[in-house]
Amino acid sequence: MTRIKIAAIGDIHDQWETADHIALKQLKVDLALFVGDFGNEAVTVVRQLAQLKMPYAAILGNHDAWYTASAWGRQKCPYNREVEDRVQEQLTLLNQAHVGYSQRQFADLGLSVVGSRPFSWGGPVWKNEDFYRDRYGVTSFSESTERIVAAAQATPHHNIIFLGHNGPYGLGDRPEDPCGRDWNPIGGDFGDPDFQAAIAQVRSLGKHIPLVVFGHMHHRLRHTKIVERTVVVTDDWGTVYLNAAAVPRIVRDRAATLRNFTLITLEADRAIDIKLVWLDEAGDLVSERDLYRAAPSLAISESDREIEA
Repeated sequence: MTRIKIAAIGDIHDQWETADHIALKQLKVDLALFVGDFGNEAVTVVRQLAQLKMPYAAILGNHDAWYTASAWGRQKCPYNREVEDRVQEQLTLLNQAHVGYSQRQFADLGLSVVGSRPFSWGGPVWKNEDFYRDRYGVTSFSESTERIVAAAQATPHHNIIFLGHNGPYGLGDRPEDPCGRDWNPIGGDFGDPDFQAAIAQVRSLGKHIPLVVFGHMHHRLRHTKIVERTVVVTDDWGTVYLNAAAVPRIVRDRAATLRNFTLITLEADRAIDIKLVWLDEAGDLVSERDLYRAAPSLAISESDREIEA
């Protein structure tokens, strides 16, 4: 891979506008990644997003099946589910851009984006059994892992970016960790066990995973205003894990309307820089916050070795 610029868009929650399409174009990104939660089965938002004229991949979140996945949600459904299937409408609109249990190839960038389990609520308990059984034929975490790994195996590229709504288990059990539980009872790792297992298995197949992007757990914590969630961590293999859920992603006041994107730079098969940026209505940069910067690579090229010898 050469240098690649990626925009990760966190949980949208009905905050997506035509100005966002313009902003992405002005940011000159090579790829956009959407982590889901477009709204409560917000077909209108997904329809607008699906008109994006640039390479992108998306995965649907728990809010994107809010009235369908659970018995509780079905009781509160504001539309006739016998007439409409808004979950399927969203999937149809996104078409191949939706990578849940699937993958999308970006040959020009030399990588594939592989999706984890779509519509995830997170946590160590297998939820919404009938929804996953009926929609995907999946009945357990282990079967879910198999689906994710199969999607990764089908990619022709060595380099894989994983995209999830919720992140993988194993990133910490404190409430401020990337997938930490920040509601009562406080604490505990609420990452997806099937996602964690899939990453390990795909890595054992020889695939390289420079980046894992997800959302779901918002940066602002519910139990404290003193600190925010840790949004970037790395592992022993050099994989960078990014929680992109900076919510709300659009902020309005009398002076201005600001919208955020998380910008990631990949170079030489690794993430080297991540920033959270805020743009105004004209698409101009208002502020940026450094989230991650890689240490200089210690790799020695063949020509350097010859010189040293």
